[in-house]
Formats: sequence, structure tokens, C-alpha cells
Amino acid sequence: MSGGATRHENKEPPTVKDNKLQNEEAGVLQWEAAPQQQVRALLSKAEDQLPLEMTKILGFSNAHVCMKEAALLDYYVCGLWWAKETNFTPEQTSFSMAVMQRLLDNIREKRMPLVENLMEFAKALGAASQCRTSEEYTTPLLEEEEARELITYIRNSLFQKYRLYELLFTTSREELLTGTERTIEVFGCQGVQGLPTHLYSQ
Repeated sequence: MSGGATRHENKEPPTVKDNKLQNEEAGVLQWEAAPQQQVRALLSKAEDQLPLEMTKILGFSNAHVCMKEAALLDYYVCGLWWAKETNFTPEQTSFSMAVMQRLLDNIREKRMPLVENLMEFAKALGAASQCRTSEEYTTPLLEEEEARELITYIRNSLFQKYRLYELLFTTSREELLTGTERTIEVFGCQGVQGLPTHLYSQ
């Protein structure tokens, strides 16, 4: 994506210390499952290497036989690969992954309705799209176009499949298995061609 590459090349990235301070004050989410150095390493991986690396980070051990783990692994691998193809920086990628996890946790732990989760997303996105008024030259984590790209991705990957994710966390393993092929087809990540098919075929 050449447009994204140009935007990031023109940016002067703030120091790690400045990033941390700005994120804490602005309430910008960062992915707790992996520090930015690890996110940077993930972004350098080939697409066929990501599932194994993400399995370790998420602590999954049965993704090859468990429908729920396979679907969640696909969710996170697709998200990270999308961020890479969009030329997001490690910090922007960490934020995107943190948002994806927060929205998913809201479904799993809080049984949050779609409208409320949309509001949570808007709140997180707002924090990442604003500059601190105390520093004139501080740029937001996400520029307007980047925020729109993330909105489109989250809409397509999660919000349009919201009912399916609700069922994923409330349906028994036996019930999931009866509709495995149909569920996989809907959950499947079309953007990552390198995902091993054995994760979903066993």
C-alpha cells in the first residue's frame, strides 16, 4: 500500500519515552500480550510464520482441534497481517491489536451488545486520533486516513460478524462442531493466504 508507506516515511517518530508518556496521558491502548519489540518482530515475519508465533503469544495449545481457538487465532493473525500490509508502525499495530482484543473481551466477558461495543471502539479511536493540546508539535497516533482504514477493517472483521462471535463464546463445543464447515467459511481470513489449512481441517 504505497500511500501508507509514504505517510509513515514522512513522519518523525517520537522516542519510546515520549510515546509511553503520551499514551498514558491520552489513554491510548497498547497490546499487553506482546511488548512493542515483539510486535516489531512479528511484523518482520512471513505470513506462514505468523500462526505459530501468535499461538505462542496467545497461549493456545489446541488450535488444530479446537474450533474456538482456531477462530480466535485466525482473528488475531489476520489483524496483525492487515496492519503489516497497511504499513502501520509497531506502535500503531500494538494499538490495533489492543483494540481488537478489548472489543472481543467485551463480547466474551461482558456480553456487551453491539451498540455499546461500537461506543467503546469510538472512545479508543478518539484517544488515538487526538493530539495533546499541551504540545503543539505532537502528532496523533493515527492520522485521519489511518483511522478510517482501521474503522473499515474492524467493521468487516468483527462488527459485521458480531452475532457469530457472540455464538462462539456462548455455544458448546459439541454444537460448534456440528456446524464447523459453515462457521469456518464465515470466520475465515481471506487476506492471509499463508494460514495453514490444517488448523481448520482436522
